[in-house]
Amino acid sequence: MNMIVSMIIVALIGIVTNNPVPESGRAVDKTIQITAKKFEFTPGEITAKKGEPVVLEIKSEDVTHGFSLPDFGVRGEVKPGTVLRLSFTPNKTGQFTFTCDVFCGSGHEDMSGTLTVTE
Repeated sequence: MNMIVSMIIVALIGIVTNNPVPESGRAVDKTIQITAKKFEFTPGEITAKKGEPVVLEIKSEDVTHGFSLPDFGVRGEVKPGTVLRLSFTPNKTGQFTFTCDVFCGSGHEDMSGTLTVTE
């Protein structure tokens, strides 16, 4: 009986905090889905918390794009029909720019977004 009550409490904690808690008790990495297409990232503004692991899942709707977040050493190429998964843990707060660093056509230079890291 106590085991069932404990499992229910763990499940409710995950629901209330909107951060799933597996049976191990460790919080699951925050996953942020981003779509790249000429010449924008959607969403263009994302938020994370300092010290909490983040997984970016990025897909392209048209051509190969790059994803570069140099302040955290995060970079990868996003090919159409695939999902690029990039993991990192923000270690500082502030606003940081991410960009497409693979030329994707006229307008490429304006393809960027902002990561805000809070305490």
